[in-house]
Amino acid sequence: MKRREFITLLGGAAAAWPMAARAQQSRQMRRVAALMPYTANDPQSQNRNAAFLQGLQQLGWTVGQNLQIDYRWSEGNEDDTRKYAAELVALAPDVIFTAGSAAVGPLRRATRTVPIVFALVPDPVGSGFVDSLARPGGNITGFTQFEYGIGAKWLEVLKEIAPSTTRAAVIRDPAITAGIGQWGAIQSVSPSVAIEVSPVNLVDAGEIERGLTAFARSPNGGLIVTGSALAVVHRELIVALAARLRLPTVYYERYFAAAGGLVSYGSNNVEQFRLAAAYVDRILKGARPADLPVQAATKYELVVNLKTAKALGLEVPATLLARADEVIE
Repeated sequence: MKRREFITLLGGAAAAWPMAARAQQSRQMRRVAALMPYTANDPQSQNRNAAFLQGLQQLGWTVGQNLQIDYRWSEGNEDDTRKYAAELVALAPDVIFTAGSAAVGPLRRATRTVPIVFALVPDPVGSGFVDSLARPGGNITGFTQFEYGIGAKWLEVLKEIAPSTTRAAVIRDPAITAGIGQWGAIQSVSPSVAIEVSPVNLVDAGEIERGLTAFARSPNGGLIVTGSALAVVHRELIVALAARLRLPTVYYERYFAAAGGLVSYGSNNVEQFRLAAAYVDRILKGARPADLPVQAATKYELVVNLKTAKALGLEVPATLLARADEVIE
């Protein structure tokens, strides 16, 4: 080969190297979409997202290097959740991560092919998201936070910590299957603990305040807050109203008790985000959602806020304190 031809060939190869490197980097970069029905700057939302990112990092994924994540935060708004679900599906990501029934439903309607991993869905079979827990059967799988039967436990804890309670308002989101399911389970067991229950719908701040204020006009009332994205969005208002209206309240997750709520009983929802990262990792490496069984929470935490109990004039039974995983003083 002549010297001039060799230099030309070498120059062409050298010019091709950066292009090949960029192409290889592009192939290595995977794309995840995340639809979060919360407020982006909310500390609890950030705690959950941090656990998800930490889980991915422990499995070898680094945002900006081999992973791109496109977020949408709908703040519990139903219209925005539907709009963002369509937007994220249109991006053709490798997998979509989401949380709660309110977000899984619109995503399922938007795609039956893009893999979806969820956290915090109480009844994915009853909601029609999967065929069964062991064999999801489609493009969706994930992690459940509790079964509806936990509603009986919420009522029992309410009666134990406030024995005079004969009535309980139940805050629920009627727009999602989980909201209706949780309410139905609580209603079915309420006679066994001699507590009459009535729903308060999670629509907006005004509706919550009007409903609870009207309920609190009669004596011997308590409150149960069921799980939903809207409960997260409005948690400060709910905790403040429970204190002002002097309603003993049982919540479904620890951060309510940490924020001044009386007592909580439920799974560790932050941990579910970390676990979900493992399923996202497996799908990025070739697994199918249909082959990944839906996993249920295995540990439930009872948290009691003694400061709030004292403010309400309640003496927490020693038996309840002995069972508590955490006591906030």
